[in-house]
Amino acid sequence: MWKRGNFAVLVGVIQITFIIIYATVVDYNPDADAQNPAHSLSDTLGGSNYRKNKLENYYPLFQDINVMVFIGFGFLMTFLKKYGYRVLGLNILLACIAVQWGIIIQGLWHHRHGNIVVGITSLIKAEFSSTTVLISHGALLGKVNPIQLVVMTMIEITIFGCNEHLGLEIYKVTDIGGSIFLHTFGAYFGLAVSFVIYQKKLRDHSKDRTAYHSDVFAVIGTIILWIFWPSFNSALGLGDDRHRAVINTYLSLTSCTLTSFALASIMNGKDKLNMIHIQNATIAGGVAIGASANLMTQPYGAMIIGCIAGVFSVLGYRFLTPFLAKCCRIHDTCGVNNLHGIPGIYGALVSAIIASLASEDTYGYNLYEIFGYMSPPAQSSKYEDIQNNMIEIEPGEGRTASLQAIYQLIALTTTLAVAIGGGIATGLILKLPFLDSSKEDGQFLEESEEAEDYFPPCFSHREDDTKV
Repeated sequence: MWKRGNFAVLVGVIQITFIIIYATVVDYNPDADAQNPAHSLSDTLGGSNYRKNKLENYYPLFQDINVMVFIGFGFLMTFLKKYGYRVLGLNILLACIAVQWGIIIQGLWHHRHGNIVVGITSLIKAEFSSTTVLISHGALLGKVNPIQLVVMTMIEITIFGCNEHLGLEIYKVTDIGGSIFLHTFGAYFGLAVSFVIYQKKLRDHSKDRTAYHSDVFAVIGTIILWIFWPSFNSALGLGDDRHRAVINTYLSLTSCTLTSFALASIMNGKDKLNMIHIQNATIAGGVAIGASANLMTQPYGAMIIGCIAGVFSVLGYRFLTPFLAKCCRIHDTCGVNNLHGIPGIYGALVSAIIASLASEDTYGYNLYEIFGYMSPPAQSSKYEDIQNNMIEIEPGEGRTASLQAIYQLIALTTTLAVAIGGGIATGLILKLPFLDSSKEDGQFLEESEEAEDYFPPCFSHREDDTKV
């Protein structure tokens, strides 16, 4: 049996290993390299305007995503009255491990002269990868210890990096906001792990309860995520792509929120609002619009996508979560299936439909920037005509809109298979005796004191809809 001191040893060894790897094969991106005279502010050295550096364009969005990862996701999962310290503390730990490891894994696919380069965009992509771990963590909250979470993080980021490369670089699908590769992957990876380590005694555990103060903190996380989600979905876009992504995401979120409030009051039966719907279903629209945020969904289309996402999420919390726990041996502590899993699948299906309708009439020649493989092959007459107007367009395979839609669905299917298979394998590893999977993780952090069990009259308790 491992002793508690081995947690410190494990984290220390990982950090030292990261430092060695970074010292050996990681270097600055050319945009951050002082050896390049073009970065000088001096005209005599051929310097350029510093505003052209990528940092000036991406840093505000990078900070927005930082807030989401380190504050939003952390506070969202503080709804359990006994695990506030645990969630916020380990959220920071797992995110930092995932970011450092994600830079390495993703950099292996895009190395430069044998070295992995780090720039502002690679930091953003690494933070994106860390969200998969935080999503999976939500499904396992209260059921695994920190050592297991650290091991899971290392495995999950590795598998995620390979699956993302397959989808983006081989299948060439569009998923700017991560509906497929982030949310769907993270949700079903975590659910698969939860299935493997399932213990019936934890399903109705006394610590699986909320309190007034814990629900308030969780809503703070919801508000933070809601505000910054347009930045999350648009961070890697440019120009009109980013502009559309912000508009579509914002409209989807607002529509999802209204739908969630309306349906939640109906589901309760007493015109009261269940806190679980306010904390989670209201932001499902941001997940659902992710894969098509930069596409020509039209404003009304983005609103419809958000409305349907809210319906799926509320119904999922009301009916699907208890069914999975009772009949399928899947105890989803935070309900990630309803916030990330189902909306992620729905978002992938929406992206396939919108891709099937893509044409030059709708996108102009920008069509071939968004869907790279739909660009005509090199040396073709069509490609020569395009080059006469937009010389920056890269040649593709002449993929049709219908074929692009099929690849969107293939990417979804592959992601589900990889996430579930990888989650099951990871769960079996976490059950190894030396990882001490039989004990709850509450013993590793001081538990917060229980607050008075009071609920304002306009809301119902998430664990008992009849309590006021």
